[in-house]
Amino acid sequence: MGSGMHRMSRAAAGAIAFLVVAGGIYWMFGRSAAVAPAPQPPPPPDVGVLTLHRADVPITLAYGGRVAGYRAVEIRPQVSGIVLKREFNEGDRVKQGDVLFRIDPRPYQAALDRATAQLGQARATETQNEENYKRVQELIGRGVATQKQMEDAQAARDLSKAAVGAASADLATADLNMEYTVIRAPASGPTMLTSPAEGTLVQAQQTLLTTIWQLDPAYVNFSITDSEYRAFQSFQADRAKPLADADVWVKLRYGDGTTYPVDGKVNVSSETVDQRTGTLQIRAIFPNPDGAILPGQFVRVVIGGITLPNAFVIPSKAVSQGPQGPFVYLVNDKNAAEVKPVKLERELKDGWIVREDLNDGDRIIADGVMRVRPGATVKPSPLKADDKNDSTVGQQPGGGGQKQG
Repeated sequence: MGSGMHRMSRAAAGAIAFLVVAGGIYWMFGRSAAVAPAPQPPPPPDVGVLTLHRADVPITLAYGGRVAGYRAVEIRPQVSGIVLKREFNEGDRVKQGDVLFRIDPRPYQAALDRATAQLGQARATETQNEENYKRVQELIGRGVATQKQMEDAQAARDLSKAAVGAASADLATADLNMEYTVIRAPASGPTMLTSPAEGTLVQAQQTLLTTIWQLDPAYVNFSITDSEYRAFQSFQADRAKPLADADVWVKLRYGDGTTYPVDGKVNVSSETVDQRTGTLQIRAIFPNPDGAILPGQFVRVVIGGITLPNAFVIPSKAVSQGPQGPFVYLVNDKNAAEVKPVKLERELKDGWIVREDLNDGDRIIADGVMRVRPGATVKPSPLKADDKNDSTVGQQPGGGGQKQG
């Protein structure tokens, strides 16, 4: 019994020691945990804010185009005959009025001489019949000529006058055919690389002798989409004074980036939409006195002088993409960020054009977008001037992931 009591005392002492240690741990850690301060929320993120104001925004449009000659002139002979001489080298540039071909003129010279003789004969007969008519008139006055003689003399005079007219027409035709034996350039420009050789028999109005491409002025054809055409009509209607042809300038850029030194003008546009491509054909015209613009060239047509009225330009990095499309963050009066869906009109070097959905005086977050959460408070500060230019260039709104802010 004494041994058992001893063991019970030792167990009770161990339990008391455990309780003392556990209570100390609780007092040390539990108490300290109970009185630890709650974590503080993070401070509002610093963001750059841009205040929007409507303005007339100048825009520049660029399209791919192809150069076309002002006109292609096919040179065909007006008379048949043998080509005696070609006065130019194939492919040469010729000037208006230059002699191109000479056709054997001898048959036409003979026809011209015959027509000249026939006209002389007709005029001699006319003179004779006119004198005879006058004599018959005198005899009628004396009463020694009959009415039948008078009628015959008058008919002969009228027939001889008609014969003179016919002979004159034949002479003019022969003279014209003689002139056609020398073929001159009706326009200035380069010629094609093939033409009939000397000694070739050519047929009037059939044989193609050469083609001249008139290069001055030069046409450049390009296309715009139906939606762009309707958009242009829309902002034309919004302008107090619609744009005139003189307000719009057109530049031409080659494939290597160099710019043609002379501006052009929009010449004409198609009135129908191509059913295959959904585009409208537009034609610009450029002075081309030196022939530097060649038919068939692919070029870039840049159109300026156009302004979009009452629009905003927002930096590209202010635009984010969400499930419903592009949006921006607005800062309200309580400095909280609000999501605002927007419709992007066109991308410029300085950002995107927006005409709807936003109001004059709205504040949009244009720097630090990635740190913003919808409805969260932000610390706004005016956007720095260097941050406004996003240096993104384009023409049409495009999709993609969320943009870095």
